[in-house]
Amino acid sequence: MSSPLPAAPKFRLSKPDWLQSPKVLRTEVLAGLVVALALIPEAISFSIIAGVDPSVGLFASFTMAVVISVVGGRKAMISAATGAVALVIAPLNREHGLGYLVACVILAGVFQMILGALGVAKLMRFVPRSVMVGFVNALAILIFMAQVPEMHDVPWAVYPLIVGGLSLMVLFPKVTKVIPAPLVSIVILTVITVAAGIAVPTVGDKGKLPSSLPVPGLPDVPFTMHTLTVIAPYALAMALVGLMESMMTAKLVDDITDSHSDKTREAVGQGVANIVTGFFGGMGGCAMIGQTMINVKVSGARTRLSTFLAGSFLMVLCVVFGPVVSDIPMAALVAVMIMVSVGTFDWHSIAPRTLKRMPLGEVVVMLVTVVVVVATHNLAIGVVVGSVTAMVVFAKRVAHMANVSGVVDPDGNQVVYAVTGELFFASSNDLVYQFDYRNDPDDVVIDLSEAHIWDASSVAALDAIETKYAQRGKKVTIVGLNEPSAEMHGRLAGQFAGSH
Repeated sequence: MSSPLPAAPKFRLSKPDWLQSPKVLRTEVLAGLVVALALIPEAISFSIIAGVDPSVGLFASFTMAVVISVVGGRKAMISAATGAVALVIAPLNREHGLGYLVACVILAGVFQMILGALGVAKLMRFVPRSVMVGFVNALAILIFMAQVPEMHDVPWAVYPLIVGGLSLMVLFPKVTKVIPAPLVSIVILTVITVAAGIAVPTVGDKGKLPSSLPVPGLPDVPFTMHTLTVIAPYALAMALVGLMESMMTAKLVDDITDSHSDKTREAVGQGVANIVTGFFGGMGGCAMIGQTMINVKVSGARTRLSTFLAGSFLMVLCVVFGPVVSDIPMAALVAVMIMVSVGTFDWHSIAPRTLKRMPLGEVVVMLVTVVVVVATHNLAIGVVVGSVTAMVVFAKRVAHMANVSGVVDPDGNQVVYAVTGELFFASSNDLVYQFDYRNDPDDVVIDLSEAHIWDASSVAALDAIETKYAQRGKKVTIVGLNEPSAEMHGRLAGQFAGSH
């Protein structure tokens, strides 16, 4: 009788998962608070990268988190203003101003909804594991690198505060895990700096916090074709970077929580969240891997409530407790982000034992991904270059698997060539040179029963072989094709005359 119960939430309103127990509720509320506190300096930093007022980044983080908590496909994942998106749209803001940036965010949201509906999320399965590991490691390095300016050219008191914050986060969980360690660290360090009057850089130094809620409105741009041509390239780049980072982060959370998420819903949800954010004058964003790690890995959140509260607390903290939040020392947040960086990095992947066991190609792919991401500060470029490198490595590996062996009949009237392996563009190029056109008898049989034709390049290679024999007056018979190979060969054979 109990079997239909798990499906019930899909069809009727039932108790949400965060109301199942007080412990879950407490975890979600505290996680939301920690993420909100960590989001404030990040949103301000990303606003500075994009060249906009801090409130633009903070509003974006508020609307992104609240909207995605409802429409997103991955529970407990945090979406807000991100560095990757800020880097993409910074040139547009610099050249054309905030109105164009906001219009670009709305168009990027539309693109994301279209791409999501077209099933772009399913392409994620083509991102190899070595690229995923490279992406995560590069991200950890970028998170750490973003903290370095906060430790450079600052009063000496910053350093003991950072060390103290890190020590608290390492030791406090040994005492209790009821309250998240980053929250304890932020509170204690703030109390110490304010009470002792220690002059160190604070959140308030990064920019003025907004004192009221955002108001919806249309972007301040002329609604012309020219505007569209200006913002479209940036919007498409932002849509792709946002989707890629969001899908990668969702996949990561799936692995950590051992649960599956609806990637198509997440892709469409990102679009909806960006459209709403644009109309509220925000700078747009996507899933944030660093904040998601704080939420899921450090704080143990698992439901939509933590995402919703992260956005809500963010606005409450800015609007109501602005002066208090402004007093938080940057050192406390630097310590939190260093812990996130260390926790995000996949240390197992660079252990000598792992490197010894891994195929060289996989290690190269991981390193290429890391180097490209760190060099360009763009996760999307790194993932694309890493995936292309992985494909080249794979093609090279598989290309060596196509072999040709020839056996001449005892009476010398016929030769049978047995071709084994996968025939595609990389392996079929060498195929043409593995036959003895001059000395073979007049009757040539090519047996493909142990081979598979994958693409037009292979059919073209077989055509070239037949042509070379025909020029010497010799007849070629191809036998043993499996059904898909026969279908492709039948459709394309003879279409490549003159291609060799």
